[in-house]
Amino acid sequence: MSVDIPQSSELLGFVPTAQYGDTIDANHGSDVPANLHAANSRARGGALHLSAVLPALSSAIGAPVSTHVHSNARELQRALGFPNAKSAVVVLVDGLGYWNLNMMLGYAPYLRSLMNEPANQRPISTCSPSTTTAALATFGTGTCPGMTGLAGYTQLNPQTGQISQLIQFRGALPPEQLQTMPTVFAKLREQGARATSVGMTRFMASALTRAALRDSDYICNDNPTKRVSIAANTAREPGLTYLYMREIDKAGHAYGWHSDEWQVAFERVDMRLGMLHRQAPHDTLIVIVADHGMVSADQSEGARIDIAEDPELMKGVRLVGGEPRATMLYAEDGVNPDDLAARWRSRLGERAWIRTKREAVDGGLLGSVRDDVMPMLGDVIVYAAGNNTIVDTRTQTDGATRMPGVHGSQTMLEMDIPCLIDYVE
Repeated sequence: MSVDIPQSSELLGFVPTAQYGDTIDANHGSDVPANLHAANSRARGGALHLSAVLPALSSAIGAPVSTHVHSNARELQRALGFPNAKSAVVVLVDGLGYWNLNMMLGYAPYLRSLMNEPANQRPISTCSPSTTTAALATFGTGTCPGMTGLAGYTQLNPQTGQISQLIQFRGALPPEQLQTMPTVFAKLREQGARATSVGMTRFMASALTRAALRDSDYICNDNPTKRVSIAANTAREPGLTYLYMREIDKAGHAYGWHSDEWQVAFERVDMRLGMLHRQAPHDTLIVIVADHGMVSADQSEGARIDIAEDPELMKGVRLVGGEPRATMLYAEDGVNPDDLAARWRSRLGERAWIRTKREAVDGGLLGSVRDDVMPMLGDVIVYAAGNNTIVDTRTQTDGATRMPGVHGSQTMLEMDIPCLIDYVE
């Protein structure tokens, strides 16, 4: 049984804003503006969300925890279809969107075998923006970007008044000060349950790990194949293991997700995931997720929108944050965000979905938002449509503005991620 792949126009169409919580309002209609192409109006989120994965797994291993967003871990486990198990290994494959995966299944025998199972033939939603910094914190805490304070690749640091970057935390608040939500790993350890992360040495004490994934026992190894073996071995003791794979996202940004390089990375990831299945002890639950999908950027004139070359777009903009698919505009003093948003809508038309901060927050784009996070968010939030990108050559390098593979927006291709279940009996 295979999954029907939507047409490109649908994959690049906007989807409704995903809802946070254990359940969703099934009658919640699409909030996509009528003048923009919507992929569908199906309500999204709830238990079928990246934020629900770790709480659901906590229930599956017999140590259910709640978060500020999810109160019923057992209901999440039921909704996601996770069986009970002695141990669980959750693998986050950076950049492996649900539809990217399904369009390339011919190169991935192990993942193809999982996709033959009806339980795996449905995507779940990632967070908005659909980017790694926001998604890892959402995943690690079981909450949402509005509560973790990681709301994009770059954002305003209110203490300095300047843009900060949240991969290495350049110019940012200290990670423990910015991200104050407890992680699911910490909650598991409070119950006496094992919580382990397996990763590269350089990520062990990185700022992003400290913000999003802290309080697990971190085991280092710089060989990706050995990391898989280590993860499988940790599952011999009851508890939860987290394993991160970055190769696909790295190849996608550098070469595009249709490239030979991406295909090679995909094949290697599939091989290692198959090895994890073979090496894991019996009564281990393996769950494979991602942080976002990926879109091929159109570099042609009109699709690559450079703020620096358009005085109408620059007008009233003090700072630019976010990234090429999810841009945050910080208005100059005295500029009304409604006026700024209206000017951008008039200029970009169907090339972007544009919301003021208030519209985005009220619409639940970032989930519940802490009071101290509000100043970090742009006064206007711009999500690119289709294959468009929004760049600013005043502050970004040429390479950063011309990446062939991008993500961050609210399209089906970027927002839908896999949540594949493999129980090793």
